[in-house]
Amino acid sequence: MTTMTRLTLATAMALALGSAAQAETTWRMATKMPVDSPEGQVFEKFADLTEEYTNGELKIDVYPNEQLGKEDAVLEQLQANIVQVYAEGFGYLKKWEPALAWVAAAFAFDDFDHWQRFMTSDTVSGWFDTAAEQSGVRPLGDPTQVLRGPFRVMVSNVPVETAADIEGIKIRMHENKVAIETWDHLGAEVITLPWTEVYQGISKGIVEAVNSPVALVESMRFNEVAPYITRHDEYWQSIGFMVNEEALAALDEDTRAGLLRAYEDTGAYSQEVMFGVAEESIARMEEAGATYTVLDTAPLVEKMQGFYEAMAASGELPEGFIDAIEASRTASQ
Repeated sequence: MTTMTRLTLATAMALALGSAAQAETTWRMATKMPVDSPEGQVFEKFADLTEEYTNGELKIDVYPNEQLGKEDAVLEQLQANIVQVYAEGFGYLKKWEPALAWVAAAFAFDDFDHWQRFMTSDTVSGWFDTAAEQSGVRPLGDPTQVLRGPFRVMVSNVPVETAADIEGIKIRMHENKVAIETWDHLGAEVITLPWTEVYQGISKGIVEAVNSPVALVESMRFNEVAPYITRHDEYWQSIGFMVNEEALAALDEDTRAGLLRAYEDTGAYSQEVMFGVAEESIARMEEAGATYTVLDTAPLVEKMQGFYEAMAASGELPEGFIDAIEASRTASQ
């Protein structure tokens, strides 16, 4: 082989490698959670599946622990296409569409399926569209796929076995007008207290109960002073994979399809991980003496209907909110 031929081949290979490198796209994904947390595992799974399903055309670098900044800084980077995905609650989009503050309304939904139908309704999709028009940011796929929590419980030092047991219970609440009014409407005695003071507050009798994602009960050691754990599904939350629209549109059709497939499979994986972790935690707490109960929340949902109707009448709720809840109450045939 002549020297010229070798140079030609080397040049061709370099050009081919250069083209391949240019064909690959790398996205930045910002998260708050540590890598070894359940949510951190889910985000890593998403990155792995994306690379696999796009045949390496799209790679996602995950930046955990707020490495790229706090919420406002990351949202600005997301708008500027510096960050392409931000995995957090959809409540952050309310700065562009205030109605999105209501996607996790307390005791507004009969069950998870009802909430899921509401979240994928034309009304809520319209809210996401409005946010996207102003920000260039929208959810990637079905916004309910990746659960957070994965469900909420009340932890108390007195038994809570029925909705009637909530009457008069001294419950810790954060400084939020709607949350305080909600639990006051349900008959509880609401006491505002910082999250970090809950353990001491229960042990000293300042409060008798606190609402929490089940995933945080054991780590906060609430079960040590409040051995009654009652699943009440106060509201459902999901982790929104908020994506920059410009970055999404720049992907070719096959790569975009691979990304969406990765997101869907990550959703299934997240529910497996989240519920598995929750079941293991509940089992450990029961072994340590806790009592776990699943509450019939129908009376609470019924009681809250009047609360929301009054808010709608006073103009405090987004237009179409009540109608969207009712329309999604049963599955369409």
